[in-house]
Amino acid sequence: MPVHNQADHVESVVVGYEAALARVGCPHELVLVTNACRDESPSICRDLARHFQSVRAIDSTPGGWGLAVKLGLRESRGNWLAYTNSARTPPDQLAAIVQEALRRPGTVVKARRRARTPLRKLGSSLYNWEGRLLFGIAGGDVNGTPKVFPRHFSGLLSLTRDDDLIDLEFMVVCRREGYPVVEVPVRSGQRHGGESTTRLKSALMLYAGAYRLWSEWRE
Repeated sequence: MPVHNQADHVESVVVGYEAALARVGCPHELVLVTNACRDESPSICRDLARHFQSVRAIDSTPGGWGLAVKLGLRESRGNWLAYTNSARTPPDQLAAIVQEALRRPGTVVKARRRARTPLRKLGSSLYNWEGRLLFGIAGGDVNGTPKVFPRHFSGLLSLTRDDDLIDLEFMVVCRREGYPVVEVPVRSGQRHGGESTTRLKSALMLYAGAYRLWSEWRE
């Protein structure tokens, strides 16, 4: 779970996740990766790690969504691995995706968001279309999380991107390695708190970055 300036809600999110995962009925751990935070998130995450035996907290000083995801996956010890946008994923959705993954061994199980705002829906559709055009990705929501996969899908433990393109790289690796992907439709959740960092500029950077990634992979 990358955590970026979420001091106002990260505790309630973790408490909700702990309760939801306990209902799933299998051992679990939550690795909180504080991602270049400028608020009290790191200290709150350390307190949560002291309170819950299943919670660990690490810090990613340089920042970057992809880097935080990679650090968290590297620290994870389970046979099933997952990551999610902790600012928007409700506890019941996290538990539902995990349960679906446990029912489907040998697959990647991820969320496919729906009922988004018109502007976000348009931006996401353009990005997903770019993924299909450049890489042949058949999924309907490249950036949708949670994403859950078995540890033996080792190609997903060798991702290289430190930035927001890691989700696209994840899907490209799935296609290249032949990892089956199951998408579970979920309602796009409201932010638990804080402010979104997604802006027009960041969206344009994603589109341009996807093209650069395609160029690099062709070489």
